[in-house]
Formats: sequence, structure tokens, C-alpha cells
Amino acid sequence: MPTYSYRCTSCNSCFELFFHMQDYISNPVCDCGSNHTERNYVQDFSSIIGSVRKSDSELKTVGDLANRNRDRLSEDQKLALQKKHNDYKEQQSTKELPRGMSRLPKPKTKTKWT
Repeated sequence: MPTYSYRCTSCNSCFELFFHMQDYISNPVCDCGSNHTERNYVQDFSSIIGSVRKSDSELKTVGDLANRNRDRLSEDQKLALQKKHNDYKEQQSTKELPRGMSRLPKPKTKTKWT
């Protein structure tokens, strides 16, 4: 089922609706109560270009699965995961190593992988 993006011309808010094509509504009612809405084709088009949709049978690699799951996250969820990851990296760098072990110093030059 496709997701349709709309913009309310009364309150200037954007929202998405998810329904079958046969149930398509050209001017749905906004949360503000107005039915002065229009399709937001720019948002629809950018979401189609941004990710290629693959069915479960087409997922061949772990990267495909990761990309599909990433595309399902909201922006707030992405920011929370990024913060969690960065906090974890900072905690790891300050953690003490077992006796007799030491950390390797970070190289001063950038490698071709970074």
C-alpha cells in the first residue's frame, strides 16, 4: 500500500496517509479540521528516490536488510540511535583495559578508509 504525502494550505502542516489506491482521497481532512489540502508530490518523489524498495525475497545481503530497516525509522529514532552509538564509543575509550594490556595510539595520518 502506498503512502501519500499532503500539505494543508490553511495551517501549512504536512502529513502522510497510508491506504489502498482504490481508497485514494484527493483532499483529506487535516488535523486542524480543514479540507483545504493538496498532495505534496515533492515529498512523495524524494522518498521514492531515497530508497529502493525490495521485497523480502529480494533481500540478498545484510546491507539490504539494514537499509530497509533504516528507511523505516523516523528522524527521531535515527537521532536517538546515533546518540546511543556515539555515547557507547566515548564510554569504550575511557574504559580501563585488563592488567598488562594497553591501547594502540591513534594514527596521526588519515588512512584511505576514513
